[in-house]
Amino acid sequence: MEILLQGTASCLQNPGVESEQLITPAANPGTHVTITRVRVSPGVCQPRHCHAGSEQIWVALSGQGVLLLSGEEERPFSPGDTARFAPGDIHGLRCTGKEDFVYLSVTAPPLDFSAAYQKKK
Repeated sequence: MEILLQGTASCLQNPGVESEQLITPAANPGTHVTITRVRVSPGVCQPRHCHAGSEQIWVALSGQGVLLLSGEEERPFSPGDTARFAPGDIHGLRCTGKEDFVYLSVTAPPLDFSAAYQKKK
């Protein structure tokens, strides 16, 4: 068993986006998932992208946002909503509210997201 205390996880950052690395293979050897808590500032966009070999599940925790999907498709994404992206599904997010949009992301098999971020805190 492992317990991760609040504030002890590493955090990856891009302008307006913070990705708190809660469970990762680097920090938790033997894990079969990556779990991150992502915070997106108002007006900020996480561009459309995909993960060819991993599925990803997002659970919206707070704020208001729009999922950016394949082509130009967009769908509202609100607290309590859950989205599952199969391997290769295009996805992204834009924070449309006046407060940060926060979601929990579960990725399996696990991925190292550090290459997608400019700095580590």
